[in-house]
Amino acid sequence: MDPMASPRRDLAVRASVDQGLLSPAEPVVALLDTAGIRVSAAALTSAFAAVTDAPVLHAFAVKAAPLVPVLRLLHEAGIGAEVASPGELALARAAGIPPSRTVLDSPAKTPDELRRALALGIAVNADNLQELDRIDALVAAGPTASTLGLRVNPQVGAGSIGALSTATATSKFGVALRDEGARKTVVQAYLDRPWLTRLHTHTGSQGVPLTLMAEGVGEAYALAEEINRAAGRRQVDTLDIGGGLPVNFASDEETPTYAEYARLLADTVPGLFDGRYRLVTEFGRSLLAKHGTVLARVEYTKTSGGRPIAVTHAGVQLATRTVYAPDSWPLRVLAYDARGRPRTGESAVQDVAGPACFAGDLIATGRELPLLRPGDVVAVPDTGAYYFAHHYAYNSLPRPGIHGFTTADDGTVAFTTVRGAQTLDEIVAEAGGDLADALVRPPAGQDTPARPPAGQDAPARPPVEQKEGRSSGSAAPAPRLP
Repeated sequence: MDPMASPRRDLAVRASVDQGLLSPAEPVVALLDTAGIRVSAAALTSAFAAVTDAPVLHAFAVKAAPLVPVLRLLHEAGIGAEVASPGELALARAAGIPPSRTVLDSPAKTPDELRRALALGIAVNADNLQELDRIDALVAAGPTASTLGLRVNPQVGAGSIGALSTATATSKFGVALRDEGARKTVVQAYLDRPWLTRLHTHTGSQGVPLTLMAEGVGEAYALAEEINRAAGRRQVDTLDIGGGLPVNFASDEETPTYAEYARLLADTVPGLFDGRYRLVTEFGRSLLAKHGTVLARVEYTKTSGGRPIAVTHAGVQLATRTVYAPDSWPLRVLAYDARGRPRTGESAVQDVAGPACFAGDLIATGRELPLLRPGDVVAVPDTGAYYFAHHYAYNSLPRPGIHGFTTADDGTVAFTTVRGAQTLDEIVAEAGGDLADALVRPPAGQDTPARPPAGQDAPARPPVEQKEGRSSGSAAPAPRLP
């Protein structure tokens, strides 16, 4: 645990108000603790270094925080990238992460995605046997620097959040090992493909206990041993054990730790760390969650049914999972006064609401907090992963600015922009603002709109503007949909 994380956060909240980062004009911002991210990256690498001398690639799951400056920071801390789409691959490349430290996982890779990955030399984990058939053709077409593997589902069960449990009996991911005949088919798939040298599994993330994660890794290790015995050589030389370390959202304490997980793996799957296998991990949430904080001004306070309600600018557009599944994704709320100092004084059970126009937009319900007032600041910690970088455009609310911060020994806080706040012009552009006439004016050469139903007057047709080189009766072409 980083003992300075909480003091750094308090300094950053105060500085965000003092420096005008959070203001009536910018009532919601997101902060990233740069030092905290470095601490987590070091904890991950040292945890595995303590139990094995084998080469380990720690590949950050880009989906957890798809932000180029974050990926660059992690890259400089020795962390690679696990990508699951062309967009995530583009972000990793923009961050300067080399193909040799990039892994492509996805259950729905297109032929073009596979072809590009193999051309770049990116490691690829096929999700299923049909995908292997596609890769067969690409491998036959020419050499590649990519290392290639197959994802298997050990079917060891679910954690407390079904949607994040990827090793259930009916998971959509990987080849289900316990289905009839599947294990034999997987072994044969490796024997038929000498270039298939990697095996991948991932049991899940939040809500999945470490023991279940270790069990899934153990199943993959046993399969690798079986394949190598059948091949009569060490064909599988790399095990990609996924990620998924759960995060404690109840306090600042960081539990479980990477060190605990690495020691558990060493105890339960000792052959994993004896040097015969290269290793890949794909942690995401656990690297970033604790180092992000959303700040929002309290715009209004009211009472309804005797319960105080603080209306803020942080809601479903940022904490989508929390708003729709609060039991699975509870978040803490910390109260600060209008100057960014920790709020003290009278406490009350109150709701903390977001700005969206539906009744369920609440980030905290019936929470005992110091009584909030208009102009106060609420901080929502543990939001560095899957929160402010995954905006939900409800009510066309703008994406907030994201700012990294560092603190000096004298308490001075310096901010740097990671992603600028979304402007109204950008919202309009994303909503087809340059295609406003696309549905009301027919493309060139199209007949006039169909006649209205009987009894209804036809709408007045605007005059057609005369264009050079066109007859006066021709309609100007409308913008085309992309």
